[in-house]
Amino acid sequence: MPKVTVVMAVYNGEAYLREAIASILSQTLTDIEFLIVDDGSQDASARIAEDCQGRDERIRLLRLGRNMGMADARNHGIQAAAGDYITFMDCDDISLSQRLEKQVAFLEAHPEIGAVGTGGELVSKDLSQVLYRFALPQRQSLIIFDMLGGVSFIYTTVMYRRSLLQAVGGYEAGRRSGEERELPWRMLKETGIQFANLPDCLYRYRRHEHSHSATRKQVPQHQAQADEAKARILRDLWGETPAASLDRLQRISKGEKLGWAERRQAKRDMQRIIEALIAKSLVSSDEKALLTAEMQRRLERMQPYWQRRAAQWAGRISRR
Repeated sequence: MPKVTVVMAVYNGEAYLREAIASILSQTLTDIEFLIVDDGSQDASARIAEDCQGRDERIRLLRLGRNMGMADARNHGIQAAAGDYITFMDCDDISLSQRLEKQVAFLEAHPEIGAVGTGGELVSKDLSQVLYRFALPQRQSLIIFDMLGGVSFIYTTVMYRRSLLQAVGGYEAGRRSGEERELPWRMLKETGIQFANLPDCLYRYRRHEHSHSATRKQVPQHQAQADEAKARILRDLWGETPAASLDRLQRISKGEKLGWAERRQAKRDMQRIIEALIAKSLVSSDEKALLTAEMQRRLERMQPYWQRRAAQWAGRISRR
């Protein structure tokens, strides 16, 4: 039985596929099975994967007869997985060589943790420029808090204990967008899973015009599913999904600036989220001070620059 199963769903990914495959095959942890699921590609993706399969026995190519979407394609891999742990890889990204080794070491040292992601960076399509470095939460309470108004994980990097992932049936069938929020939230509710993130930068997330995140924004139905995943979380917490609150949370997650009145409303939204997380025992009441401090940090970051500078000067004057 392999230590890790890596599942890669591929749909028309020929441009960067060989690079992505090579980054998994060159991992320092070699005890892996690599399941490449061709999701009805119409380009050379399946031929490339088949060629790589012939060169490395750890690769197994699974072909779907038609395009079913990221979630269903990954579910085929999850169902076929034999590793103690399951993780994922996008067909256009790069995993740095110690990624799998460090994640396995962490999970084996922390049996209470059910899933662990890694740090990473957003890069240009030719990998020559780092466009953004992800600052991810390390604590369980902050990871959960960020499921609505932030970034909890680089979702493709998350490594799960196979028993937990298969127990919930993997991704929601038929979902083409929003799967990166829907699955962890459902696992949290159904299994009480503990999450973590490694601070190490171990993943390079490539930005280009045909990436999954870019194409999702171009297809209204896909964006609607992504928005619905957030709405479902809010409904689970509040019993309702106020459109104005959802819009503010979406803008917060994008780092947009908000005016004074909207920041007051956003503060009420986040306070209500914190209280609901504690009331439903998803977060300990001991974490309230930490989450409140994080809320204040976000509110300050949402201030327009001139307001933030004015507040800083007012503070200096008051201390004189």
